[in-house]
Amino acid sequence: MLPLPSSLWDPTRPNTSPSDMKNPSSGLSAILLFLFFFSASSAEQNVRTERISGSAGDVLEDNPVGKLKVYVYELPSKYNKKLLQKDPRCLTHMFAAEIFMHRFLLSSPVRTRNPDEADWFYTPIYPTCDLTPTGLPLPFKSPRMMRSAIQLISSNWPYWNRTEGADHFFVVPHDFGACFHYQEEKAIERGILPLLQRATLVQTFGQRNHVCLDEGSITIPPFAPPQKMQAHLIPPDIPRSIFVYFRGLFYDVNNDPEGGYYARGARAAVWENFKNNPLFDISTDHPTTYYEDMQRSIFCLCPLGWAPWSPRLVEAVVFGCIPVIIADDIVLPFADAIPWEEIGVFVAEKDVPELDTILTSIPTEVILRKQRLLANPSMKQAMLFPQPAQPGDAFHQILNGLARKLPHDKGIYLKAGEKALNWTAGPTGDLKPW
Repeated sequence: MLPLPSSLWDPTRPNTSPSDMKNPSSGLSAILLFLFFFSASSAEQNVRTERISGSAGDVLEDNPVGKLKVYVYELPSKYNKKLLQKDPRCLTHMFAAEIFMHRFLLSSPVRTRNPDEADWFYTPIYPTCDLTPTGLPLPFKSPRMMRSAIQLISSNWPYWNRTEGADHFFVVPHDFGACFHYQEEKAIERGILPLLQRATLVQTFGQRNHVCLDEGSITIPPFAPPQKMQAHLIPPDIPRSIFVYFRGLFYDVNNDPEGGYYARGARAAVWENFKNNPLFDISTDHPTTYYEDMQRSIFCLCPLGWAPWSPRLVEAVVFGCIPVIIADDIVLPFADAIPWEEIGVFVAEKDVPELDTILTSIPTEVILRKQRLLANPSMKQAMLFPQPAQPGDAFHQILNGLARKLPHDKGIYLKAGEKALNWTAGPTGDLKPW
C-alpha cells in the first residue's frame, strides 16, 4: 500500500513568505491567503485517514470472486505476446492495462475454463502495442487487428454469434477508446468500431454525451507503474509546501500550431494566467523529483490534453495531492465506486482564469477532509494495476463493474440466423486484412 504524506501547505517554506503570497488583483487576498494557510498548518495534526461512509466505501472493498465467471479466449500469440516481444515498451506506457488485465485474468479465481458456464467472455488483444520510435501508440492498425480477432472467435467458438458480443468485454485503452484515433475530431468521425457496438468496452476514455463512450462502458484509470511510484515515496511528515503543481505541455505546437485546439485552450489559459503567480508551481519541465513534488503539493492540476484523461489523475490520488479536474463532462474511473466529488475539485474549462480564486476560497476543513479521504489506502489501491494483484485494486474494480451488470438481459440473445451488426460498416481501410 502507498501511504499518504499528509502535511499541509507550509507558510515557512523559503520563497513563499506571507509577503510573497500576493494575488496580483487584490492585497486583501494575500492577507486572506496567509490566514488560510496559517490555520491549515495548525490543523495539520488532525490529518489522518477517513473512510467514505456508506455505499461508496463498501463498493470499493467489494470482492468480485464468486459473483462472476470469465472465459478467456486462447488466441494466437500474434494478437498479444508477439506484439509485446517486439516492443517491451508496451509494458510501461499508460495504455498497458490491456496487457496486465490479460495476465491477471489468466490466474484469477474468476476465470473458468468451461465457456458454457461463463458470464463474460474476454478476448486478449493488445491493440495499443504498436508504438512509434518516440513511444506513442499508432492506432491505425487497431481496427483491423480487432476485426481479425473477432472474426477468429466467431469462426471457432459459438459464443460470439449467439449475442454478437453482448456478453463479451474488450479492454480498449486508446485516447478515445474504440474510436481508435488520438485526435478527437477524427475519432468522432470514425466512431466506435461497428463490431464492438454490442460489447462492453473497458476504456480509459470517458466523456458524457460523446460518440466514443458507449452506454454501459466501464471507465478505468490509465496505467501508472506502481513500483516506480513506490520507489519515490518521501517521509510522510514532509510538509506540503507547494500550493498548486503541474508539469506538462501547455501548447502542442507540432499538432496544433495555432493554439486553442489542444486541450480546448484550457492548458494555455493556465499558463497565460498563472505563469508568474507564486502560488502556482507550473512548468513544461519534467524533473526527476516529479513524484516527490506531487507529494509536497496540496493541489495537482489534472487538465485535459488531446483527450480528457491522463495518468496525472492516478498520480495525484496515490500521492494524496487533491486532483483539480479541468475537463468538462469527463467520466472518471470507477465513478460508481470512487466519490470523486468528495476527493477532488472540479473547475470548468471556461473558469480556468479564476483558478487562483477558486482554490484559495476552499475552506480549510474541506481541504483537510479531502486529504483524509485520499489517505484511505482503498482509494489509492483502486487506481492501480499492481503486480501481483491485490484486493481492491483496479483489476478487482473492473470485475466488480462487470459483476454489477449481471445478470444479462435475455434480450441480448439472438434468434438463429439473426444478425444485429453490420460486418461491412466503417472506413474502407478497416476492412483490409490484418
